[in-house]
Amino acid sequence: MKTLTTTFSAFALIAATFATHAETVQVAVAANFTAPMKLIAESFKQDTGHTAEAAYGSTGKFYAQITNGAPFQVFLAADDNTPAKLEAEGMTQPGTRFTYATGTLVLWSADPALIEDGAKVLGRNKFRKLAIANPKTAPYGASAVETMKALQVDQMLAPKLVQGENIAQTYQFVSTGNAELGFVALSQVFKDGRIAEGSAWIVPAEMHEPIRQDAVILKTGEGNAAASALVDYLKTDKVKAIIRSFGYQIQ
Repeated sequence: MKTLTTTFSAFALIAATFATHAETVQVAVAANFTAPMKLIAESFKQDTGHTAEAAYGSTGKFYAQITNGAPFQVFLAADDNTPAKLEAEGMTQPGTRFTYATGTLVLWSADPALIEDGAKVLGRNKFRKLAIANPKTAPYGASAVETMKALQVDQMLAPKLVQGENIAQTYQFVSTGNAELGFVALSQVFKDGRIAEGSAWIVPAEMHEPIRQDAVILKTGEGNAAASALVDYLKTDKVKAIIRSFGYQIQ
């Protein structure tokens, strides 16, 4: 009985110590990474005891919020330029920036019969609306513009464009039928190794600059154990498998 009591007390002490050292990190996450981050946050808490509280939105808007004092401690952007800019401005913890995923752009429609021959659907121009994310604040929107220019359809399609504030809103425009098709992140429509529904054309990588998505610990995250733990956790094989399952590439 004494041994049992001693063992129970030891487990209680370990649990108490674990809880005492658990912290919370505030994370700004690019909208395209919403689904993977929700799974990662759950796994992160189970494995480390720390909590990652995520806000989702456009990379450009997060940059503006961070430079104006928003209390985020870790930033998972949809590009590599914005975290590098914050780094150059002295707003990050040195040596913490790295590429956590490389994204893929896809032209997608909720209509399973609309995109039957890839990019040719754009040239036929027989649709009312084409949705893209705001190219000024959302890297996937900028990649969509690059793609249309490469296909030489940008001027023809300009009157039909509708812009989402971020890639999540862009997806909503297409999924609800407010736009017949749109450029979204592959991760939003990818499940079990394939396009989950509708029809799609995966944009060849050479049609736009690589969508390298960088993460970084911000100055406000210095000394926060959960911030450094999350960045380390993103580099684990377990998390890389989650990220790949949504159609991202890992360097």
